[in-house]
Amino acid sequence: MKRSVILIIALAAALLLTLGSACNKPGEAEGPSISSAPFGQTAEGQAVALYTLKNSRGTTVKITPWGGVVTTIIVPDRNGTMGDVALGFDALAGYTDAVPYFGALIGRYGNRIAKGAFALDGTVYTLPVNNGANHLHGGPRGFDKVLWTAGPVQPGKPSLTLTYVSKDGEAGYPGNLTATVIYTLTEADELEIDYTAITDKKTVVNLTNHTYFNLAGVGDILAHEVQIDADRYTPVDDGLIPTGELAPVDNTPFDFRTPTAIGARINDEDVQIKRGNGYDHNWVLNGAMGSMRKVAAVFEPLSGRVLEVLTTEPGLQFYTGNFLDGTLTGKAGQVYGFRSGFCMETQHYPDSPNQPAFPSTVLNPGETYKTRTIYKFTTR
Repeated sequence: MKRSVILIIALAAALLLTLGSACNKPGEAEGPSISSAPFGQTAEGQAVALYTLKNSRGTTVKITPWGGVVTTIIVPDRNGTMGDVALGFDALAGYTDAVPYFGALIGRYGNRIAKGAFALDGTVYTLPVNNGANHLHGGPRGFDKVLWTAGPVQPGKPSLTLTYVSKDGEAGYPGNLTATVIYTLTEADELEIDYTAITDKKTVVNLTNHTYFNLAGVGDILAHEVQIDADRYTPVDDGLIPTGELAPVDNTPFDFRTPTAIGARINDEDVQIKRGNGYDHNWVLNGAMGSMRKVAAVFEPLSGRVLEVLTTEPGLQFYTGNFLDGTLTGKAGQVYGFRSGFCMETQHYPDSPNQPAFPSTVLNPGETYKTRTIYKFTTR
């Protein structure tokens, strides 16, 4: 009798094990999920988490509330092999100490403000300068160097809400600004980024994300083929401040209306290319500002990966990693050399607070700043 009971129990256990294996085979897709794990501490002793967003296809995005940084984007190539296409670091220290803004949320004002000053209603506001004589990406302690508050997460929903309250006078900006950013990973391999902000005092705001992409995962990005839906761009002076002109891209290295390899013209003897040491310019996007439309696409021939950019913003800063110089070691010991990543920063134009002809970045009390950008990954 005992032997029969033992045999029945053993058979039942084997059946359960078989069923369990059938439901969770190695490599088999699971449902969408979000999870978190410790990622270290700030210098002030604040605990920092790392959130992992996954969809049922296996695409994975990792985000930390420190700077709202996207640390990892794992997507398939044309053969289904998964690979990380975002530059970044293995540990929190890389993001607290380094300055290339890998994956970070940028604010209060993405891009440059000339001479670190602007005026609102006759009052001049002075900002710290951290890029030559100019203010860049919110200054030395912008939104990329603060700990955002993560909202509650819902199991099975790969979406993360981050909020940061920037106090009146922080980095020289007026008004208490409450910024909220929602990252969502969809089943279509889209990373959606929704930005909102409100203020209690007239201010300026221009939020963006500064992820560096390399669709091959390693090496330089010169063979990536780029297409940007823009007939004009904003030329810059020696300090990379827009001159105020909206110049046609015709017959210039800035014409990406048809797919063109990044390396095809990046070393041209064009004065604008020389000033940026490559591409570090704002494109004036076609289509109506505020309408969601596809504005850019990037194709990497070896992997077959494609990045499409959709946005409601009027501008796109296309940057080709011209200041990466091999001194930074990132994830898995990878050394980030010259032009080993590119950025597609959706935005209002640089220096808009000092350029009245540009679309306004002024936010008044009672108004809501609201923009949306989608990074969509496919293959061909």
